[in-house]
Amino acid sequence: MTSPQSSLERFHLRAEALHAPPSGIVAVVDHARGRDGLVPLWVGEGDLPTPQFISEPAAAALLEGETFYTWQQGIPELREALARYYERHFGIRSGPRDYVVVGSGMQAIQLAIQAIAGAGDECVYLSPAWPNFAAALEIAGGRAVPVGLDFAETGWTLDMSRLEAAITPRTRALFINTPSNPTGWAATRETLSAILEIARRHGLWIVADEIYSLFWYGQGTRAPSFLDIQEDGDRILYVNSFSKNWAMTGWRVGWIKAPPALMPVFENLVQYSTSGVPQFMQRGATVALDDGDDLIASHRQRASEALEILTSRLGATGRVRFARPGGAFYLFFEIEGVSDSMASALRIVDETGVGLAPGVAFGLGGEGFFRACFNRDLGQIAEAAARLEGFIAARN
Repeated sequence: MTSPQSSLERFHLRAEALHAPPSGIVAVVDHARGRDGLVPLWVGEGDLPTPQFISEPAAAALLEGETFYTWQQGIPELREALARYYERHFGIRSGPRDYVVVGSGMQAIQLAIQAIAGAGDECVYLSPAWPNFAAALEIAGGRAVPVGLDFAETGWTLDMSRLEAAITPRTRALFINTPSNPTGWAATRETLSAILEIARRHGLWIVADEIYSLFWYGQGTRAPSFLDIQEDGDRILYVNSFSKNWAMTGWRVGWIKAPPALMPVFENLVQYSTSGVPQFMQRGATVALDDGDDLIASHRQRASEALEILTSRLGATGRVRFARPGGAFYLFFEIEGVSDSMASALRIVDETGVGLAPGVAFGLGGEGFFRACFNRDLGQIAEAAARLEGFIAARN
């Protein structure tokens, strides 16, 4: 029988496109999408829609006719709001020329890759990891090199000697996601300093994905950031999105923070991809930044309470191992005696109606784990925990 992939080869597609890996997360979602009684913890979004104070300005701008081509770098009002956001939360001074608005955090990553790496180049990333960075790089002809985080119930840790050993003459960048999806690992200021020193020593870029900085469960109101230690001349691109903080996953709006001298480059990359983000959507994003701090705080508080429910219930079974996440809104956990996470995720959703992402989808170090997004209604989290308790007890 001819495989779907072999039948595609007659179209003479690029090998990088032909062999792009399917998403293990989507495989589970598609298996059970639309079933009654689901508690869907499989994808990285909450259950709350975008609030009206954000959506109404966007709707008004749409109705007022803001439907034409716009600034490729993003409307000035949004870029000015980004500067205000970074001053409030990170204590840095910047201006509108430091930002380019793009069509999602995913596009921010794609444009960062286009700017610094191409065919034959390598980028090092920390794993288990959200799979999209590695896939996007390899579709572009590069090579993604994983460095495994070490797991213990006291926390995930990064071996700096292992990180540096992964660097070769072909390495162009380090991709650092902190707080991390899926593990919740959050780098300390000292760890960030060590990573930055490695990048400086080898002349590498850092692509800093700090999308979950404000979903933070430690001291203060945000996670440590490269912005706390960056100096003039450091090669750092910050990729980010409106999706998580402001319940805007479906909007597909993000941004890149970069040295102003690079903005003509990124404007060109936007021009030759999407030609800009719809202006009416940028109106909503501007209001989100300026008026959304209370919303972020409420989301973080609810996620913190959901985390307590999930960890206390699953931990009490005595058969679940996890490191308490320092940030983000995922619990990455093992169930005793379970090794095939894809088969088990399918079985769990079939038997319990709880949708989990299989750890194998997150690459090196992920097999045997499951990811649960706990950024949801507390009643749903309690129900999911009860169903998982029943599944675990039935395995005795």
